[in-house]
Amino acid sequence: MRRADNAEMVLSRRDAVVVFLTFAFAYFFSALVRAVTATLAPTLTQEFALQARDLGLLAGGYFLGFAASQLPLGRWLDAHGPKKVLLGFLAVAVVGCVAFSLADNFATLLAARVLCGVGLGACLMAPLTGFRRWLEPAVQLRANSWMLMTGSLGMVASTLPVQWMVPLVGWRPLFWVLGLLLVAAMLLTALRVPNWPAAEPAASATHGARPADAGRARASYGEVWRHPYFRRLTPVGFISYGGMIAMQTLWAGPWMVRVAGYEPLAAAAGLFTINVCMLLTFLSWGLLNPWLAGRGIGTDRLIGWGLPLSFLMLGSIIVRGEDAGAWAWAAFCVSCTFVSLAQPAVGMAFPSALAGRALSAYNLVIFGGVFIVQWGIGLLIDGFLRFGLDTVGSFRAALSVFLVSSVAAWVYFLRGPRDNPPQ
Repeated sequence: MRRADNAEMVLSRRDAVVVFLTFAFAYFFSALVRAVTATLAPTLTQEFALQARDLGLLAGGYFLGFAASQLPLGRWLDAHGPKKVLLGFLAVAVVGCVAFSLADNFATLLAARVLCGVGLGACLMAPLTGFRRWLEPAVQLRANSWMLMTGSLGMVASTLPVQWMVPLVGWRPLFWVLGLLLVAAMLLTALRVPNWPAAEPAASATHGARPADAGRARASYGEVWRHPYFRRLTPVGFISYGGMIAMQTLWAGPWMVRVAGYEPLAAAAGLFTINVCMLLTFLSWGLLNPWLAGRGIGTDRLIGWGLPLSFLMLGSIIVRGEDAGAWAWAAFCVSCTFVSLAQPAVGMAFPSALAGRALSAYNLVIFGGVFIVQWGIGLLIDGFLRFGLDTVGSFRAALSVFLVSSVAAWVYFLRGPRDNPPQ
């Protein structure tokens, strides 16, 4: 390890790889638990007699718990560091997995799902907070994309492997196994993640600012919420980024079953296809980001140019209806990944001592959006069905509302300044 000019610890290449892989192990299972609802949707719907709104609420319950944990999480990350915080949160996730496996009614199932969301809420924010201090800026962009790639790998594991396993052992033992694997992630974190010196947040709050200024930076989230760049990115984070996750982790599956006519195994294969495409996309972003940054192609420009592709893809799905299957959804999700670049950009827009709060606040925006979109799509589908539309028409109408909202968020984004210089 060595010290950068700003007195922050910068990891050697070997140490950075070890720390990255340790965090990635935990985030892999976080993403698997997050996305498994889409694969288990037919099973859970049958066993618990769920309607579309119930399924949306169950999937969104994870993100409700996730979002609820983000504000205290940011303070704790800045004060205590990724290691201690992640260990505490993973312990809650283990309890949530066990509770989910024992649930015998929808209310208990939902409560356990919320608990899983709370417990896994630090699995991305902890590494991103650490990377803000431990890695150079260009490497932070790469590490962020490759963490998201790891999440996509977890989502791949939540599709066909889970679909094959459930008929053999059932869905309940699956969550016992996940709980044990999260315990293994806790052990790795305890052994491999660097400690966070207690004095470091105050010393580096504003890159050498006076103690009074550092105390002000630690006092509240006000500086984060008031930041114009944060506000500019809030609508696209809430609607576009949150919507991408909502579709990837839930509604792409029911669309393939109820609209495109896929059998459950074929739908799981379709989700597998979507998540493999996302994995390869985030791998590519990790390779390209340093090259793009070196040529002055910033995050804002990429989002402004690239996000409209997702509108075209979603519009194509709505128009094609029954003919839009897994590859159409893969194209939509891949075209949304431009907005994933906003997350590290937010972290680099603030001094490192505020990074935990800035990243967690933005994560709150994103996963609040996931909850609202997942549950909202379910409510809209049920509502349009009651107004007399058939299943296909109800799904198409609900997605049309989402499309209009996404375009409005992008227009708001374009009104801001062109680029944000990282600090």
